[in-house]
Amino acid sequence: MTAVQKEHIKNLRSQGESYASIADTLGLSKNTVKSFCQRMNAPLKPAKPISKISDGRTYCKHCGNEVPDNPGRKPKTFCSPECRTTWWAANADQIKQKAVYNFICEHCKQPFTAYGNKTRKFCNHDCYVASRFKKEVTP
Repeated sequence: MTAVQKEHIKNLRSQGESYASIADTLGLSKNTVKSFCQRMNAPLKPAKPISKISDGRTYCKHCGNEVPDNPGRKPKTFCSPECRTTWWAANADQIKQKAVYNFICEHCKQPFTAYGNKTRKFCNHDCYVASRFKKEVTP
């Protein structure tokens, strides 16, 4: 990759272009553009608004690519599982988790949280086994 291409990538990314569109414009692979942006700490999310635009199309929250429409089904937010997991890892504070429960472990009496299981009694498997067989948990 030349210095000119690197400058073009920085400029296009700051204008909100996706990795794929930059790669197509410069004749590079999408992964080359993506890895360069990550190494240079370029914005991971495009600056352009992502979601529904006036033309009715939906765009991925992570990469900005168009998300295919599935008639009769809930609209997708991400174009692929990779984009979804990458976005979730980078934006954990923005995820609306509705099933987070707070507990106190029946064995070690330490507070813990669990997602999606409102009947949990132990913070981990070691506490469960220790309680079940009346043993002490080793720290």
